[in-house]
Amino acid sequence: MGVLGGTCHAEGMRVLVVEDEPGLARALRRGLGADGFTVDVARDGESGLGLARDGDYDAVLLDVMLPRMSGYDVVRRLRHDGNWVPVMMVSAKDGPHDQADGLDCGADDYLTKPFSYVVLLARLRALLRRPRHAHPPVLRHDDVSLDPATHEVEVGGVPVALTPREYALLEYLLRNPDRVISKTELLDRVWDVHVEADPNTVEVYVGYLRRKVGAHVIRTVRGAGYRLGG
Repeated sequence: MGVLGGTCHAEGMRVLVVEDEPGLARALRRGLGADGFTVDVARDGESGLGLARDGDYDAVLLDVMLPRMSGYDVVRRLRHDGNWVPVMMVSAKDGPHDQADGLDCGADDYLTKPFSYVVLLARLRALLRRPRHAHPPVLRHDDVSLDPATHEVEVGGVPVALTPREYALLEYLLRNPDRVISKTELLDRVWDVHVEADPNTVEVYVGYLRRKVGAHVIRTVRGAGYRLGG
């Protein structure tokens, strides 16, 4: 891709649109085509996943609510395959948790419907100006591994199923391996700021997590908090 004076040149760039609403799909194909992009369209998640895997696209515009496979599952599978094509989710699901879910699955941007085509084009160009990011490093401690791209956790090479809260707690500990983390900090960073919780809640979830990944992984530092064991 070329960048000149802050403008991303679309000539020769390929975009995949995965959208099941025919009118919007046609409008995006027509608009992006007029702006110099080569555009392919898929009308369901499975077809979109297949095209994204096989095609050399510069970006993917991906709806969330699709037949046969959701947009969340499409981007999750792409990232699991090591495919880091830039993905912008374009969806009528406009709640903050919907947007967070899309970004947590591996999308690079999230635009809610209805949208201005001018805004979509500007955000697509901004996305294309970014350097392609690589697979984020897998977090490891002892025999525990956590893959931020796929949200997969393994202990001794065996997959372990965690709840979203358990996963977030383990990820925060693994990202801060060399220090003691207080219960207050964990409440601030792992729990939703709009949900009332007390330090006993942290103890409960640490207990859940220890039963799944091993008691040796998380050490209690009396009067101070928790740190990775070992």
